[in-house]
Amino acid sequence: MTSKLDQLRAMTTVVADTGDIEAVARLKPVDCTTNPTIVLKALGTPMFADAIKEAVAWGKKQGGTPDAVAAAVADRLAISVGAALSGLVPGRVSTEVDADLSFNTEGSIAKARSIIAAYKERGIGHDRILIKLASTWEGIRAAEVLQKEGIDCNLTLLFSKAQAVACADAKVFLISPFVGRILDWYKKSTGKEYTPEEDPGVISVREIYNYYKANDIKTIVMGASFRSAGEIEALAGCDRLTISPNLLDELAKDEGKLERKLSPESKTSVAKIAVDEKTFRWMMNEDAMATEKLAEGIRAFAKDLIALRTMVGKELQLAAA
Repeated sequence: MTSKLDQLRAMTTVVADTGDIEAVARLKPVDCTTNPTIVLKALGTPMFADAIKEAVAWGKKQGGTPDAVAAAVADRLAISVGAALSGLVPGRVSTEVDADLSFNTEGSIAKARSIIAAYKERGIGHDRILIKLASTWEGIRAAEVLQKEGIDCNLTLLFSKAQAVACADAKVFLISPFVGRILDWYKKSTGKEYTPEEDPGVISVREIYNYYKANDIKTIVMGASFRSAGEIEALAGCDRLTISPNLLDELAKDEGKLERKLSPESKTSVAKIAVDEKTFRWMMNEDAMATEKLAEGIRAFAKDLIALRTMVGKELQLAAA
């Protein structure tokens, strides 16, 4: 029997949700996705010691305030992690725009362009990168502009159909609906336990997938933020799934049969809806889970971004001593 991971790969593009170079080399995903949490963890490993030294030496030559230099060095290190990952996967590496730009359309566009330029300096083309933006109204508008420039985007922290519809209208390349974080909210809210088939996060992704396929929307659906292998199995057949190394290993060791749950052929008809800014904000306001989890996610990524810049600031101070 083939493993469930191999069976999954036959129906879904498997993406690694990690900056762990050794895990990526071992598990051989098609794509990799990163965020400030993942970058911070990767930089804590010996593998990136030289990259930190190089970035700090580069930073010492830059002008500006200490905070501005620390932010620039942190950006350089995030690119270093992404560049290392791009050498291991045949597909794309997602690199995140700063969380503190989540409500700043113009700032997000400028940051995305600078990320693409930084990769280009290392010989990595824009066709190997996905710019990762929070699925706020402002983030979606930034993605709309970037897509028209040929810069493909991954809209993250997506918890609701309102966000998914707005992303589709903006012709976003890919969305990352968060399965496990939706489950977390409902478990805390209701005190209930859920099977994979009852899982509110699984149900949400299935509904978004069906809406896209029923309306011939080309935006890729990539389920993310999994709490168990059961959630992954319940979404087998989704366009893409981004999975942590521990769950990839669990699937690799399981030789049971994996049933396909999602397929373009099994879509059911659903009316296409239009979402302007007023509608988007009202739909989000009426969805307590999506509103709370989006805000919580942005705060968490911003916290890790601050931690990364603080670490860099200390390294710069040591280098100047």
